[in-house]
Amino acid sequence: MNFPDDQIQELKKICPNVQIAEEGGHTFFFLPQMKLPSGCNPEVVDFLYCPTNRGDGYPSRLFFSVKFSGSYPHRNWNGISRILDRTWYAISWNINQEQRLIQQIRAHLEPFKS
Repeated sequence: MNFPDDQIQELKKICPNVQIAEEGGHTFFFLPQMKLPSGCNPEVVDFLYCPTNRGDGYPSRLFFSVKFSGSYPHRNWNGISRILDRTWYAISWNINQEQRLIQQIRAHLEPFKS
């Protein structure tokens, strides 16, 4: 799937080293060393964003390189996937897909804000 170049450029503003990869017919955006919302531990992890439905019941999914803790209430870490030769973790969370890529990623981080 092709994504508008202006949206890719927006991602590069928050993560200059963003990489785009394909696996299983899906596009993934790898965003290394991203800062999590305040109160999360660790403070920085890698993100892997899939903006399309992979058949797991979620229209999009933001994966994290580790499960992390924070001052937010318990989150349902129900997703564990092997993607691009790495293990990734995700919570049960849906967002409005009618947004730009950067807004989608920010929406996926909302449940971790204290």
